Amino acid sequence: MELTSPGISVLIPAYNEEAMIGRVVERVQVALESLDGSYEILVVDDASTDGTAEAARRAGARLIQHPYNIGNGAAIKTGIRNAQGHTLVMLDADGQHPPEDIPRLLEKLGPYDMVVGARTRDSESSAVRHLGNQVYNGLASYVCHLRIEDLTSGFRAVKGDLARGFAYLLPNTFSYPTTITLATVRSGRSLAYVRISAPKRVGRSKIRLLRDGSRFFLIIIKVATLFSPLKVFIPASIGMFLLGLGYGLFKVLFLGLAYGPTSAMLMTMALVVFMVGLVSEQVAQLRFDRSETGSAPGSVVEAGRSTEQPKEESGA
Repeated sequence: MELTSPGISVLIPAYNEEAMIGRVVERVQVALESLDGSYEILVVDDASTDGTAEAARRAGARLIQHPYNIGNGAAIKTGIRNAQGHTLVMLDADGQHPPEDIPRLLEKLGPYDMVVGARTRDSESSAVRHLGNQVYNGLASYVCHLRIEDLTSGFRAVKGDLARGFAYLLPNTFSYPTTITLATVRSGRSLAYVRISAPKRVGRSKIRLLRDGSRFFLIIIKVATLFSPLKVFIPASIGMFLLGLGYGLFKVLFLGLAYGPTSAMLMTMALVVFMVGLVSEQVAQLRFDRSETGSAPGSVVEAGRSTEQPKEESGA
C-alpha cells in the first residue's frame, strides 16, 4: 500500500528542554487535531544531556537525534531535510510559542509563502532584547523594502518547497530566522505576519545577548550582500566619499594645507566600492535567473528532501 505524505510537518528543535517538550508536543497535537488533514510532529534533539529525547518520544513525536550538539539552526535544517509534509511549521520547544496559534498561521499561509508569528509588546521579554529586536527589524526593513515586524521570531509556517530550497543558506546557530526571512523577501516571495503574545520561557535562555546579537547583525549584512548588494555597497561608498571630501575641505579651508593624498584615496576607494557593488548586483541577479531555471545549487527543491525514513535512535 502506498504511503501518503502528511500535509503538515511541525518542526521543534530542542536542547535540554525536558521540562517543557512533552507539554509542547501535546499542545501541538491538540491544535492540529482541530484541522482537517494529516500531520506529523518532528522533534530534533540537538544532543540534549537530560531526558528531552525520551519525553518527546513518550508524547508521541517523531524523534531525530544529533550525535553531538551542533546548534539550533542545524536542528531546523535537519528537520527540513527529513520533514515529509507539504507545509512546515517551526516553533521553539521552551513554550514561548503558543501552539494554539498554529491554525492562525496556517489559515493565512494560503496566498503567502511564509507567515511569521510576530511577538506583540505585551510579550514577556526583557527591555534590552526588545530594543535589540527593534533595531534588527529596522535594519532588515531597509534591506527588504518591506516592513519587518519580527525578524528573529522562530515561530513560523512556510511552504515546504521554499524551506527546502533555502535550507542550504541557513546557519547552524540561533540566527536561522533572520536568514530565512531575508532570503524569502529578497527572492521575491511573499511574507505575512500574525500577532502573537509570547509568554516567558521556562528555564534559562540559551541566547547570549552580545554573542548572538552581534551574530544576528553580521547575518543581516551577509544576507544583504547575497541578495541585495547595493543596499550595503552604496551607503559604504557614499560614506567614504563624504569622509574624503569633508577631510580635504577641512584641510584646505581651516588648516590652510593642500588637499592631500588621503582625501583623494578615500574618494577613489569610494568609486571602487560603488563599482564592486554594481558587479555584485549583476552577479546576484544572474544567480536568481539561474536558480529559477534549476541551475543553481539548492534550487532543485527535491534535492533538499530526504528519501530515507530516519531511524529514531540514530543521529541526523
